[in-house]
This record gives sequence, C-alpha cells and structure tokens, in this order.
Amino acid sequence: MSQPTSPLSTPCLDEFCRLDRLGLTVVGQQVAPDHTVLVCHVVAPGDVCPACGQRGTARDMVTRRLAHVPFGWWPTILHVRVRRYRCSQCRKVWRQDLRPAASARAKLSRDAVTWALRALVIDRMSVARIAQALGVAWNTANKAVLAAGRQLLIADPARLGGVEVIGVDEHVWRHTRHGERYVTVIIDLTPIRDHTGPARLLDMVEGRSKKVFKAWLADQTAAFRARVEVVAMDGFTGFKTAAVEELPDAAEVMDPFHVVALAGDKLDQTRQRIQQATRGHRGRSGDPLYGIRRALRTSAGLLTDRQIARIGAVFADDAHVAVEATWGVYQRVIEAYRQPSRADGKQMMTALIASISHGVPKALGEVITLGRTLKRRRTDILAYFDHPGTSNGPTEAINGRLEHLRGTALGFRNLVHYRLRALLDTGGFRPRLHSLL
Repeated sequence: MSQPTSPLSTPCLDEFCRLDRLGLTVVGQQVAPDHTVLVCHVVAPGDVCPACGQRGTARDMVTRRLAHVPFGWWPTILHVRVRRYRCSQCRKVWRQDLRPAASARAKLSRDAVTWALRALVIDRMSVARIAQALGVAWNTANKAVLAAGRQLLIADPARLGGVEVIGVDEHVWRHTRHGERYVTVIIDLTPIRDHTGPARLLDMVEGRSKKVFKAWLADQTAAFRARVEVVAMDGFTGFKTAAVEELPDAAEVMDPFHVVALAGDKLDQTRQRIQQATRGHRGRSGDPLYGIRRALRTSAGLLTDRQIARIGAVFADDAHVAVEATWGVYQRVIEAYRQPSRADGKQMMTALIASISHGVPKALGEVITLGRTLKRRRTDILAYFDHPGTSNGPTEAINGRLEHLRGTALGFRNLVHYRLRALLDTGGFRPRLHSLL
C-alpha cells in the first residue's frame, strides 16, 4: 500500500479540503448536525495599499461565508476571516484579496462552482440535489452554475471552431397553450462524420421557421459559414431555403431518418384509410390490419417467421392491396439506405423516386403524395449517398436527451435557463469538465 502524504497524527485539512490552492488555511472547525464549518484565514497578507503602495495597519476582520465542495455529501461551509487594513497616508481602507477563493459577491467557492458544474453535466444531477449537497438555496446554486457555465464553457470562442457538418431540427421545449412552444436546435455533426466522438448541441433559438435559422446563420462569423460543408435537415423547406441563402457552398442533405419516417407515415395513413373502409371504425384489437401495425414498420430483414406469416395472411385479402403496395414502397426506401455500396443505394433510391413520381394508380393516394415530396427534394435525398456519415439521427438523439433534461428539472418556464442548461448538458463539455476538478 502506498504511504500517506502526511503522518496521520498531523492531518492537513488544507490539502484534504483543497483549500491550499484557494489561498486559504484552516484555523478551526465545527461539526454541526447538518453541516461542517471550517474557519479559515487568507494566507496572503495583502497589507500593501493598492492606491499608494504603502503598508497599512490592521483595522479589523470580517467574516465571509462560502459554500464549499461537500465531503461525503455533507455540506461544508467556509467561514473565511478576512482582515481589513487602513493606509495611514492616503486613508484608504481595503481588505485581503479573496479572489483566488471566490469571485466578488459569490456565495460559493470556486471549487464548489466547478463541483456543481460537474454534478450537473457529468452526473446529471438536478439543481435541487446540488443545492442540498452544498447547503444553499436553489436559486443560489442555479445562478452560480449558469453563470460559471456561460463564462467557462459557452462563451469560449473556440466552441464553434472546426464545425463542418451541422444538423438542424425543431424541438418542443414546453407543452403549454401560451407562448412559443418550439425552438430550433443546431447540432454539430462533424464528430459523427469523422468518427471522433458524439454530436453536440451548438445552439437553441426560439421559434421554428426559415427566418429563425437564417438569422442564426447570419449572426455567425464569415469563417464559420465558409467552413460548413453539409447541412442535414428534415423535410421542412424553410430550413433548406435558409441554408441555400446563407451557405451557398454547402450541400443540403435530407437525412435517412426523416425520409424513412416520411414513408412510414404514408404507410400508416394508408393502413388507417383501408381500416376505415373495410371495418368502418378505427383499429381495434382483433382487426387484421391493427394487429400487424408494428410489424409493418419493421424492416423486412428483421421480421420473424411469425411476423412474416401474419403479414402474408393479411395481404392475401384483396381489400388490403393498397396497404401491401405502400408497404412495398416503404421497404424499398429502407433497402436503399441499407445497401453496403453507396453507389448501389443511390441507384436504388433514384429508381424508386422515378417509379413513384408518375404513373401511380389513383387508389394509392398516399404513394402519389410521397412521390411528389421525394421528387421535389430529390437532390437533397440523393446527396446523402455522396456525403458518408451525414445523418440527422444524432440530432433526434439529442432531442431525446433534452426531453430527459426537462424531466429531471420538472420542466422549464424560462427559455434562457433552458438554453443554458441544454448547452451544458449536450454541448460536448464533458471532457473539459473532467479536467477542471
């Protein structure tokens, strides 16, 4: 076993509590029923007048109360005795410099703020639990965490550096009848394409429209806009138009996630229409089409023998021929994206779009609508096969993490707080936070 750094008979609280690097030393301690108090002095004398440079005389001492890093989930409170001096020549009064330990008017030590940031971002703790561990009010912990996150992480100009592939999507940030419910989220997909790490949230802007995304792009530097090579998006034409106008040299890609989802929606609509036509009501337990609703949305290569048999039995009824035809189109979309060769996948998708863009029977209204959409966005859909690793799927994954964040916080009412919390949670700051404390 390795030897301790100091004898057990003379423990050093300064090192154990990491107060030495804050410029403090412990002179007393008290264990209360619900917290521990450490009485500290400032190590640096600080008796030189900041105005004239003369040495001052000690006048009195004041106590500053700071919440520190909890040990064993036991709140630790620092009572820092700060000496005040007075200059006999210019009559100025000042106090010892406490800035290494805490910022001005702060109620948390610098290490406590860093600990709270790590607990929020890495351990995914709620602000309420962090405040309880620190022994402070919720507002105190929340204000300190957001201010430090904005200063240390979000305001870093290098945060937007190296972004070459972005994804854009909408997100519902609150479920209320009043106010704007949607925000536009912009994601950095460059690490996904380069296989260097997960996607990360770049920003979140209130609203969902061409104007919102276009304004965000216009606010970025010319170097940032020139660096972006690919923009992955869903089928919303507003995002595409904004990207074309602000990023003329970038390729717009309609990612597979939304193309498959679009075809799946048309399959569901066809099934529901035929269900009403044949049964006269919505799907119920025991109805053939209702019973295979999940199997229909499964890739053909993943179906079990039992599912294949059930689908075949339902399609044997001529009344369900429209569902069978739409299901075939849906499976062809999936098959195109699953081709080992991107050239083969692009060829299959090109042939599929051409086949459903004209000559489709009127009875397949949903397929006709799908064909029009795919034909209109043909260039963006086929661009995926020319840009490996470009998908908005990670964007949807981050949307899921934001939903988890809202659940942990029991909802948000302030969009500014939500944006900051979302950036801290999904902005890719974990590696940096690991090295801060």
